[in-house]
Amino acid sequence: MSLRLDDTGFGNIRIYQDPEAFCYGVDAVLLADLAARSINGRKKKPERLIDLGTGTGIVPLILSHKTKVPEIIGLELQKESYDIALKNIEANDLAGRVSFLQGDVRKLAAGEWPEGGLLRPETFNAVTMNPPYTVAEGGIPSGSDAKTIARHETKADLKDFVRLAFCLLKDKGDLYMVHRPARLIDICQTCRELHMEPKELRFVSGKPGGRPNILLIHCVKNGNRQLEIVEPLHVREENGEYSAEIIEIYEK
Repeated sequence: MSLRLDDTGFGNIRIYQDPEAFCYGVDAVLLADLAARSINGRKKKPERLIDLGTGTGIVPLILSHKTKVPEIIGLELQKESYDIALKNIEANDLAGRVSFLQGDVRKLAAGEWPEGGLLRPETFNAVTMNPPYTVAEGGIPSGSDAKTIARHETKADLKDFVRLAFCLLKDKGDLYMVHRPARLIDICQTCRELHMEPKELRFVSGKPGGRPNILLIHCVKNGNRQLEIVEPLHVREENGEYSAEIIEIYEK
C-alpha cells in the first residue's frame, strides 16, 4: 500500500488515498453535492447522516465542509479502506464529528446488527451511498480485489444497500444515491419495493446533449409518489472546458 495525501479543494479538507487501490472520482463529488444542496435548502437540518460503502471517506469529508450536520458516519467493509478513512479523520481534525465503522452492508441489511454502538435502526435523518454499479456476473473484473468489490456487486447488491438505508432512516428520511443510468429500472423498482420512494432524478453527461453516464437520485422513506426530473448536468462544455455548474460544485 502506497498512500498519498491529496488536497480535495473543499476548504482545507485533505484525503489519504492509495492510487493502486481506489481513488475517488466525480461520482462521489456529485453525490456529496446532491446531499449538501438538499440539506442546506431546508429549515430543519439533519442531525445524523451515514454514508454506506464509504471507501476512504470522501463523501463524509466533503459533507463535513459543505454542511453543518453534527454527526456524520461512514460504513465500509474493506479493512484497508477503513484504516485509511480513520487516518483521514486525524488528517482533518474531525474527531467527534466524523466517524467510520467497519461493517458488512449485506449482513446488516439481513438484520445482523451489532449490540449497542452507533448503528441502530431508525436513528438517521439521511443516508448517502455510491453502491457497486455492476451486477456480480456482469462487466469486466477490475485488476484488484479492492476495485472489484467497489465496482461489482460481489459482497452486497443494490437491494442490500437500499434495504439497509430503509432500516437506518427515520420515517420520511432522505436517501441520496449515485449510480449508472443503465440500472435505472432496477433502482426505481428496488426503491419502490422497499418503500424508498424516488422523488428527484438527474442525469449527468460528459458534454451538453451527450448520452448520460451518471445518475443522481433522491428518495424519501415512505414518501408519496411524485418524481421530479431535474435539468441534466454536463461536466464539460463543447470546447472541453468544465461547465459553470461543475466549477461551482468543485468550488473552483
